Amino acid sequence: MTTQETGQTLGKGLKPRHLTMMGLGSAIGAGLFLGTGVGIRAAGPAILLAYIVAGAIVVLVMQMLGEMAAARPSSGSFATYARHAFGHWAGFTLGWLYWFMLVMVLGAEMTGAAAIMGTWFGVDPWIPALVAVVFFAVVNFAKVGGFGEFEYWFAFIKVAVIIGFLIIGVLLIFGLLPGHTFVGTENFLGDHGFMPNGVAGVAAGLLAVAFAFGGIEIVTIAAAESEQPGRSIATAVRAVIWRIALFYLGSVLVMTFLLPFSSIDDAETAAESPFTAVLELADIPGVVGFMEAVIVLALLSAFNAQIFATSRLVHTLSLKGDAPKVFRRTSSAHVPTNAVVLSMVFAFVSVGLQWWNPTGLLDFLLNAVGGCLIVIWVMIVLSYLKLHPQLEANGEISTVRMWGWPWLAWVTLIALAGLVVLMLFDEGARSQIYSVAVVVAALVGLSFATRGNSDRVTSRA
Repeated sequence: MTTQETGQTLGKGLKPRHLTMMGLGSAIGAGLFLGTGVGIRAAGPAILLAYIVAGAIVVLVMQMLGEMAAARPSSGSFATYARHAFGHWAGFTLGWLYWFMLVMVLGAEMTGAAAIMGTWFGVDPWIPALVAVVFFAVVNFAKVGGFGEFEYWFAFIKVAVIIGFLIIGVLLIFGLLPGHTFVGTENFLGDHGFMPNGVAGVAAGLLAVAFAFGGIEIVTIAAAESEQPGRSIATAVRAVIWRIALFYLGSVLVMTFLLPFSSIDDAETAAESPFTAVLELADIPGVVGFMEAVIVLALLSAFNAQIFATSRLVHTLSLKGDAPKVFRRTSSAHVPTNAVVLSMVFAFVSVGLQWWNPTGLLDFLLNAVGGCLIVIWVMIVLSYLKLHPQLEANGEISTVRMWGWPWLAWVTLIALAGLVVLMLFDEGARSQIYSVAVVVAALVGLSFATRGNSDRVTSRA
């Protein structure tokens, strides 16, 4: 993204492989290694159906976002397209909503990583948290190509671990490791059957896994800093979609074949993770310590990508008059350093909230985070429905095109509405809808207070 004013230009150092790994790194977090058991416990092996449904929704949303991003690359991504489609209020609301979501999530990521690292070194968790935040500040102050290379190898390690897990799992299933025999369908279709808790269990499982793929939207934010944004987005979106599906579905398939579903549940520690349980079947020594290291790596990688995404969003919002002017400036390395500092400050605030845990406030904020992705995905679909005819008429559609106009977009919208209905009928998820509704209403109200700034910026453009 560029502007006519000097000192406000972002870099162009990211390559398609950087974008692909960034998308994978954002979606493959601690939730995969620790949280997978929640869905399996609810639905049994039929959780695969929930992952397929959730994956299909995300594939369609990403294809729509990819079409718009390839046609009009912007570090504001879906916030920019919402602005194009519905005006200032939509761009302001979506940009700050995603920023809020990532800030709260990165606080949780750092809290989890620091707790584990603190036990390793026998120190208070705030010490490794401080070291990690300073380290990632340095990474994010560097040229974007250096950041991309760092995140590439960070995410590559996680991907390698999952591929190794899948290979070991398949060998265990078919009894190809010494001392093991063919497992068959004893656990997958055993005494309780494929769908032990019926359709209600699958519905509960769908709520548990619906947002598992969240985070790959960062690909379209980062693509604006690649040399060929349209081509890079096309490559990254295709690669991320099928690899995420393979890793999640493959991992869950291995777990449900090798472990009785009744023995799998939510995991608070690496020792309780279903990944650890599978690797222990293969008699791999030191597996708990290994999984702890992988989980810390996953958390830190996601934290790093989220610092990048939040800083770029604030930079873009500033250019539109929706954030203070100070965040427009970029360094000689074309990095929005003031926006990075803001993300770091709020990372500390978020981490502090996790440890302070004020009564009611943290629960409200984290509940709001749970509903943010639904709002963002719905707005992506609505923006696509509004903008696609314009892109078609202007000949802007390039390397990425959504399928089945317009009915497939409407099917996606109906599926998202179905998720909202499920959340409203689920006592645990209902509060997410209420909390995010309050946050969205507050942001829409604030958008009208900043409308004048946005209009002045637009008139000067």
